[in-house]
Amino acid sequence: MALFYRSLFFISGLTILSMGVSLTIKADLGTGAWDALNVGLSKTVGLTPGSWVVIVGAILIIVNAILVKRRPDIAAVVTILITGGLIDFWILQVFEDVVITGYLKRFSVFLIGMITLSIGLAIYLQPKFPLIPIDNFMMALRERLGLNLMLAKTLGEMIALSAAFVFKGPIGIGTLIVTFAIGPLIQFFFPFFERLLNKLVVSSSR
Repeated sequence: MALFYRSLFFISGLTILSMGVSLTIKADLGTGAWDALNVGLSKTVGLTPGSWVVIVGAILIIVNAILVKRRPDIAAVVTILITGGLIDFWILQVFEDVVITGYLKRFSVFLIGMITLSIGLAIYLQPKFPLIPIDNFMMALRERLGLNLMLAKTLGEMIALSAAFVFKGPIGIGTLIVTFAIGPLIQFFFPFFERLLNKLVVSSSR
């Protein structure tokens, strides 16, 4: 049962995370830095945003291995394939015909998306399955530079923001909000889901 709960957290977390990402993109106020990079690459080079999640993720697998001086986390390929597929599912299937007008509505959808993706991140990190390379990048920075989770995430977002600017990604007020708010939000939600999973795993072992 422990494996079941861990798998449930992993899949549900990725699903919630990808939905939150898609909502921030649809709000059209600027997305998170990594998502802005993927959307920018999609518009300037081609392919879908989800495809670029996979490609950028594959590059980061190598970068992360160099940072922590370990072998590349090949298992993370499965994670990025799932995440890329889910993001394209939400954007191209579920929300394809959704048009959000009015600044207040767009900002509300953006906030919902940002909180949703933060919750998804906090959930899927719990089982300690192979991470999305973006988040492994956060963990690699944390390990290599001795940073806390919040600072490591913020630094990673700043690096991605620079790349998104080069590829003309959807950078706006939303990008700045995500860049500086996503770390604290993960830090806020993480302990709750950590306790929840531990409680479920302990109860299943009795």
